[in-house]
Amino acid sequence: MQLDKVVVGIPREIMPGEKRVAAIPDTVGKMVSSGARVLVQSGAGKGAYIDDEMYREKGAEIIADAKSVYDEANIILKVKEPRMNEETGLHEAEMFRENCILISFLHPAHSVNHEGLRIMAKRGITSFTLDGIPRISRAQQMDSLTSMSTVAGYKAVIFAANHLGRFIPMMPTSFGIINPAQFLVVGTGVAGLQSIATAKRLGAKVKTLDIRPEANEQARSLGAENIAFDVPEELAIGEGGYAKRLPEEWFAREREALLPHVEQSDAVILTALIPGEVAPKLIDENMVKKMKKGSVIVDIAVDQGGNCTLTRCGEEFVFEGITISGIMNVPATLPVDATNMFAQSTYNFFAYIIKDGSVNTDSTDEIVHSTMVTHGGQIVHRGTLLAMEME
Repeated sequence: MQLDKVVVGIPREIMPGEKRVAAIPDTVGKMVSSGARVLVQSGAGKGAYIDDEMYREKGAEIIADAKSVYDEANIILKVKEPRMNEETGLHEAEMFRENCILISFLHPAHSVNHEGLRIMAKRGITSFTLDGIPRISRAQQMDSLTSMSTVAGYKAVIFAANHLGRFIPMMPTSFGIINPAQFLVVGTGVAGLQSIATAKRLGAKVKTLDIRPEANEQARSLGAENIAFDVPEELAIGEGGYAKRLPEEWFAREREALLPHVEQSDAVILTALIPGEVAPKLIDENMVKKMKKGSVIVDIAVDQGGNCTLTRCGEEFVFEGITISGIMNVPATLPVDATNMFAQSTYNFFAYIIKDGSVNTDSTDEIVHSTMVTHGGQIVHRGTLLAMEME
């Protein structure tokens, strides 16, 4: 890989609470050794305990401010989607060089990100979203979504435990036995499975629901009890084994199947996602009102709109005695391990997409097709266009 004409920019993330960074010294060194200039904004790695000097030792140039990074970089590696920069009064998408390349988690189907996408399309920016990488063998080492889902699933249970006003494991006391907490995990992909494993380690009794038989099998192998809900395979399973969006009448049936278990649960962990699309609404206000006071909902599908109709992006609040957590950027709460995993997978994607200084925009390539969001002055991502039609 020859990158003689490539200038890679690594900005400091500006989303509140975001402590990750898109590159670590090891991946910076790989890019520099291939001929690229790498510009790292001063303090970009601070949240993950990476000093400027550690980047400098690997050949990076340390730049004081984001504007200077964006003015020079023709490829930008970010963790999170562009947003309004309060210091400059400009949206980050307006600060990038025209016709540059952006690699980041964009969550493009979520309506809060559509303004940034329109700005990027208008300015000729080619962007790729890391949450769109397909689940195929040759993309495994690029799959940031899987690694970040591992973190999110683990921390979701920790958040729930922190909010619960009761023990999680069965607890023998001199006053009798305190029964274990009841956890419900909806969606048993990578995040859901990690939630199950973590809740079981803490001693909870766990029930789960997923529309995919294989996912249910994996949940059972971790000691969870599956809620019976049979969906025809052709409706449930999409490319790469991911869940498909069900017809609305099936979502209604799913909510009906969930209701009695939601009522009994002390904690509900929501992880159900459809790749590249808005998350399905599986818990509504009526269901929340029937939960026990003091119960908790942790909705980690929030980056794609959330699985609960009451979830507020980036907020934790109490609704009629039920705590609802819509914290975004959950992996940022575990910045050291999350950054290491994210940076390695992002570098692997970068090395695949950028060949000898040129970007691969061949839409017949499955990886390109699934991840490319804006190109040639247009928004080209199918899930995003579908979500925009529904606005």
